[in-house]
Amino acid sequence: MSEIDVYKEWLGIPEGDRPPDYYTLLRLVMFEDDMEKIRGNYRKLNGHVRKYATGQYLLRSQELLNEMAKAMLCLTDPDGKHEYDLTLGREQSNAEEDEPKSTLDYLIAKSLIKRSQVSEIEHFAEARGLNHRDAVIQMKLVEPADATRALAVELRLPYVDLEDMLPEDNVLDQIPRRVVKKHQCLPLFEDRGHLLVACIDEPSPALEDEIRMRCGVPMRAVLALPRAINQAIAKHYAPGMREDSATEEPAAKSNGKAAKGESGKPEKKAAPAAKAKSKSAPLSAEEAQQRTAISAIVACWATIGTAGILYFLNEQSIPFLYMPIPLVMGGAVFGIMKATYCK
Repeated sequence: MSEIDVYKEWLGIPEGDRPPDYYTLLRLVMFEDDMEKIRGNYRKLNGHVRKYATGQYLLRSQELLNEMAKAMLCLTDPDGKHEYDLTLGREQSNAEEDEPKSTLDYLIAKSLIKRSQVSEIEHFAEARGLNHRDAVIQMKLVEPADATRALAVELRLPYVDLEDMLPEDNVLDQIPRRVVKKHQCLPLFEDRGHLLVACIDEPSPALEDEIRMRCGVPMRAVLALPRAINQAIAKHYAPGMREDSATEEPAAKSNGKAAKGESGKPEKKAAPAAKAKSKSAPLSAEEAQQRTAISAIVACWATIGTAGILYFLNEQSIPFLYMPIPLVMGGAVFGIMKATYCK
């Protein structure tokens, strides 16, 4: 069976360059600057292609969904769009001069807040150490999605709805769970020499350095709702998943060549040493369950032993007032072991 032309059959794109440019892929006029138009076309096409995400076309539909997501993220990223447009021959434009420059300007322009509310919002944010996005959300003035879009405009980053995204497994595997939990981010896929990473705010230099070292390419941030990122982390990084990934040397990953000695011959790889578990490393669920069971057994013996000692000290009887002592002793032993041995 011949390969289906999904661009023509599913999206109605006439025969021509394959893959098509981003504007053609999203069925936009060339150099479209209306961000809402770009996102609207993407959402409509995304829903259409998802109808084919079953059976024999499952893999190809997922590939096309990611292609469209990359196109949307590029064309809604002001700097990324500018660079991309130049590669297509667009001349320099000053069209962005009248665009909102800050979170509050965007919200005013979209009639989501009034200009008279600005001073109140600024005072609320300053008093609590919040940015304007979080301030308007806590004040219940704006929906979280609209507030995050506004912050994206201020930071000149694209906004993404993670429900429409399908992160690539090989990209997820490169960034371990502890990194995404620490920075509250989600790696998505590579596009034009950058790793796209969904973040809740402007990425820190530490995260950018971590991504570059592990993946050998710089990251490009996109903004998403904090709740959506946390839900995606829970889905793609469940406990026990991707705990020890991305252990390759960054230098070897970046140049793709084997390390060589001074003689120019590839050095012989040493046999991998047995990996010693750090004393501070968290226990697995199975280990924690085993140690809790052992702690319970020890606590029971402590209870029985204490009762036996009281029994013989009081001439084979335990006064009523002494009866809680064994239980207290057992509980104390269990609490101590739970706080030390079980962690």
